[in-house]
Amino acid sequence: MFYTRKGDDGTSGLFNFKDRFQKDSPIYDALGSVDELNSLLGVLRARTSSVKTLSVSNELFTIQNCLFIVQAELAGADKKLSKRNVEDLETTIGRIEFYIENPNSFIVPGATVESALYDYARSVARRAERAIISLKSQKELSPETYAYINRLSSFLYALARLSTFESGKQESKPTY
Repeated sequence: MFYTRKGDDGTSGLFNFKDRFQKDSPIYDALGSVDELNSLLGVLRARTSSVKTLSVSNELFTIQNCLFIVQAELAGADKKLSKRNVEDLETTIGRIEFYIENPNSFIVPGATVESALYDYARSVARRAERAIISLKSQKELSPETYAYINRLSSFLYALARLSTFESGKQESKPTY
């Protein structure tokens, strides 16, 4: 069956917890935001295979698997990202920076469909990060989780800039 009826009362369970929690609990906000981000990255992975400088599909698949580890840690499982996961993401960002210059400014999303989707994913990653940080007083996660989720939005920002650069289109800065 695809349903259990256990959540019909507005509660849900977590790994290694006997108690059930209200579905509007901050932990479910964090888990749901990470899940939404993972799903959006799946859309992006299905849309693209590579840009000239890296295999985006492989990078996104790796990130999606890391997000499952983040969700497992949030839910109480004994799973954690490693320092290597953070370093790999930083290395990939560095590879992108080798090809393009950081605009060091806000960019109006939408120069291309792909770059707009990467910018959308970046904003969802930031929301997931805020939801995770909001749990800090209740649940301490590994330092690598906090670093990874922060780097992830930087990666998506860089990827949006790279995909626009490779399309030959120009991006616009806000006019304020």
